[in-house]
Amino acid sequence: MNDSAVAAAIGEHVRAFNDRDVDALMNGFTDDAAWITGTTVVRGRAALTELFTAAMADLLPTLTVQNLLADGDRAACRLVETLSVDGERRVCSIAGFCRLRDGRIASAKIYREGSAELE
Repeated sequence: MNDSAVAAAIGEHVRAFNDRDVDALMNGFTDDAAWITGTTVVRGRAALTELFTAAMADLLPTLTVQNLLADGDRAACRLVETLSVDGERRVCSIAGFCRLRDGRIASAKIYREGSAELE
């Protein structure tokens, strides 16, 4: 993949995430995709669908891309996430590292400033 295609795929992921369009979001993942956040590891589209559907309903998150670097089939992003935890609005800095395959996210490792756990 060229760098602009990787950037476009990440941009589409963020757009679908912010629109809470789970179908479009899942179309951006490979069938065997892995999503790692803190101590949570989620694998496969069915499990990812459950994860994102619950998060979107409970946390009402939105993402803003601050920086995006693409190189071959990989992307590194600095983002700001705004979400609601127990009715309290939180703003978190996030770093995300993605590997793409055939234009879709095959793996992502997400680091949230402070703790990745929201408890």
